[in-house]
Amino acid sequence: MININKVKTYSVKARASKVKINDFAKPPVKKRSFVEFYRSLPKILKAQDLQAVVDAVVKARKLKKAVIFMAGAHVIKCGLNPVIIELIKKKIITCIALNGAGIIHDFEIAFQGKTSEDIAENLKSGKFGMGRETADFINNAIKIGVRRGLGLGYAVAGKINESKFPFKNLSILYQAYQNKVPVCVFMAIGTDIIHQHPSFDAALAGEGSLRDFHLLTENLPQLNNGGVVLNFGSAVILPEVFVKALNLGRNLGYKIKDFVAANFDMIYHYRPFQNVVSRPVMSGGKGYYIVGHHEIMLPLLAQAVIEKI
Repeated sequence: MININKVKTYSVKARASKVKINDFAKPPVKKRSFVEFYRSLPKILKAQDLQAVVDAVVKARKLKKAVIFMAGAHVIKCGLNPVIIELIKKKIITCIALNGAGIIHDFEIAFQGKTSEDIAENLKSGKFGMGRETADFINNAIKIGVRRGLGLGYAVAGKINESKFPFKNLSILYQAYQNKVPVCVFMAIGTDIIHQHPSFDAALAGEGSLRDFHLLTENLPQLNNGGVVLNFGSAVILPEVFVKALNLGRNLGYKIKDFVAANFDMIYHYRPFQNVVSRPVMSGGKGYYIVGHHEIMLPLLAQAVIEKI
């Protein structure tokens, strides 16, 4: 039988404690500025991680290191193009990587100021993804641009640049093209609505994506010793592309380490954790995984960065 009276204790004051009142959040007050709000966040857990990512992006810009922005198409559908465009114009984002759906929604915004169809309703009758203008423009832009030696991203961006679309100022592709920011687009054949149309040329799309893979690899050495890679909302394609491009760059002898990698998504995903924030920084650097909705987290991150630069 145990003797509870023999339990050994010590003073709690001598114990290390992870949470201190100096790290507490400040109470909410009326008419607080964003800077004051940002400083009021607790220096604990994910709030502290967010602040660390903001500081890393600001530092990368000052050091003229790469800030590579990878995004799934849902980020565009959340109405965040103006936020991303401002980061492009402020020379914070130095390279953009999108999946195939990203250029579809970006085109539709430039073309008509709206995007995102009702998939469930249109799927019933086979109308899903059968919008004529979207497929015709993007597929023809790919054919023309890739034949001229461009990658997939700039093939479409260049055609939007030449267009008279009424809302092209809200296009990420157009603004990246105007500001000479590389755009890398990676298609998985069969995943995008434009692949259903007879105008789609899989060979040229594949060739354009491969060129963008090489372009992304060429941009990765700029991450070395102070750069940042951000992944917003791509659960599979971009994390897989990133880790292969990183490996290719290192295999070719480029130094690509000691950078910050951060993944932002609505839920936890295996691949972004392993291939963005964990494995790539094992030889030097720091990884962060922050869960939250894009329409809240990206504006919060961007505003904090803008304030600090």
